Amino acid sequence: MLVVEAALKGYTIEATDGSLGTVKTFLFDDRTWKIRWLVVDTGHWLVDRQVLVHPSAIGLPDHHLEKLPVHLTKAQIEASPDIQQDAPVTMQMERDLHSYYGWDPYWGPDFYGTGLPGLGLPGLGMADGYNTPTMAREQPKGSEGRQFGSDDGDPHLRSMTSTNGYHVHASDGDIGHIENFLIDESTWTIRYLIIDTSNWWMGKSVLMSPFAVQSFDASDSKINLNLSKDSVKASPPWDPVKIVEEIYEHELHTHYRWPGYGW
Repeated sequence: MLVVEAALKGYTIEATDGSLGTVKTFLFDDRTWKIRWLVVDTGHWLVDRQVLVHPSAIGLPDHHLEKLPVHLTKAQIEASPDIQQDAPVTMQMERDLHSYYGWDPYWGPDFYGTGLPGLGLPGLGMADGYNTPTMAREQPKGSEGRQFGSDDGDPHLRSMTSTNGYHVHASDGDIGHIENFLIDESTWTIRYLIIDTSNWWMGKSVLMSPFAVQSFDASDSKINLNLSKDSVKASPPWDPVKIVEEIYEHELHTHYRWPGYGW
């Protein structure tokens, strides 16, 4: 099932022995578009600490009760490595958490890897010059030739909250901004970006697959697409009120010649 990221914010996070806080945001990898961490707002329980939960420990959301279960105890979380509130998540922090909990850093299916069965739609090939989401992203300014070490925040780890509002540029001009994300809750992977086209196209919202994202530019708060504005205008219309169904995804991916998701 696909769920809007904003809808999950504020959900109560239920450990196996009680509530431990609420959903604050998610951190994702801009190369694979997998969610790497759930960021927990613990309220007054663990003051000045940043609590990160690996996707492998997250259960399926209960949308009726607005709860998100995690397969951890409160004692486990309290004894976990201390991460300062709002500090950059470094590679060393991630290693410490993986080691403490025994989490697999490569957990979960990688929809955007190579050689995986069921990745493409029948009859669809990759267009010439097509950029896959696993290509290296633009690095922060001043980072050329630099090896990121244990004291550096991972340049590919991005917060959904901070990425919301990024301007979206097609190959021939601006089309709007990121309004939200659609998450596959069974794999904790970003399936689509929801783009608000603002004044460009009568305020319509469109879905954009990560396959279309060519690069991030954090310094200017924007992303660049490998699509033209005309291509976006000619895409199958999306009704934000309706559930995204498989037949619509087929039409959308066929239009843009994107690979599929193993349908």
